[in-house]
Amino acid sequence: IMAAVSLRLPDSIYKFAKELSSKDSVSLNQFIATAVAEKVSALNTEVYLQERASNASKNKFMKALSKVPDIEAQEFDKI
Repeated sequence: IMAAVSLRLPDSIYKFAKELSSKDSVSLNQFIATAVAEKVSALNTEVYLQERASNASKNKFMKALSKVPDIEAQEFDKI
């Protein structure tokens, strides 16, 4: 099932979105739908991570961290 939405955009945003959708070889409708989906996903991820963080335990973290070997990082992993 799909919902139809009437959307008002400032001309500058409309023109830019139209250009980008054309460069991406998708319709403006698909471009906007994807942009909304990305935003919804980002916001849902933030809520999920906040919920997980609220259940965090410093003791459990320290216990897990204590299992990490104390060795020097490999060259490709150094900053």
